[in-house]
Amino acid sequence: MGRAFEFRKARKMKRWSAMAKTFTRIGKDIVMAVKDGGANPETNARLRSVIQNAKAANMPLANVERAIKKASDKSTANFEETLFEGYAANGIAVLVETATDNNNRTVADVRAAFSKCNGNMGNSGSVVFMFDHTCNFRINPDGVKMDMEELELELIEFDVEEVFEDEDGVLIYAPFEQFGAIQKYLEDANMEILSSGFERIPTTTTPLNDEQKEDVEKLLEKLEELDDVQQVYHSME
Repeated sequence: MGRAFEFRKARKMKRWSAMAKTFTRIGKDIVMAVKDGGANPETNARLRSVIQNAKAANMPLANVERAIKKASDKSTANFEETLFEGYAANGIAVLVETATDNNNRTVADVRAAFSKCNGNMGNSGSVVFMFDHTCNFRINPDGVKMDMEELELELIEFDVEEVFEDEDGVLIYAPFEQFGAIQKYLEDANMEILSSGFERIPTTTTPLNDEQKEDVEKLLEKLEELDDVQQVYHSME
């Protein structure tokens, strides 16, 4: 098991920890998916993916249906996806993914978080190169009729980087650009996709002592509390 497995293990206990934040995030994903490809999940692969994630997060079906209906209303504003870059204390690179209907508000909130926690906002491109943009799928192991090595060989044409199994299912990591092709392959092979998404994995990480880690954690927590923030990534070990 390689870098993606270790990254997932480190983030697992924190990711989507607050239920209200999770549902807000998924609700935005539904709006963007519907605005992009329509309200029918059978013809909208992106929406199918979000609905799978909603189910995995135990989001009530009524909430999902309400979000789809709201997104279908032409008066509902879409969300703009924006990536912010910067450094936390002790030289830790930070990437912040946001989805917002008011970019000026989001810029001000993210900048204030960096400033209050001894960090610095960076220009576009200042740290993003330090992270690999990946896609991932979690599939039901009951539908996989081969071992992990055989599955990895099946997926080699999609440049899959890692395939492994843990208590959550079979995990597949690949380059960001391969998301659609892998989704189609899994669906055509009748493998049940439990959830899917995107992550940014640091190419290198920096070890810190406990006191230094606390300084960085203050910024990460403040960023994750912002309504417009979808994900926060960092290079701290």
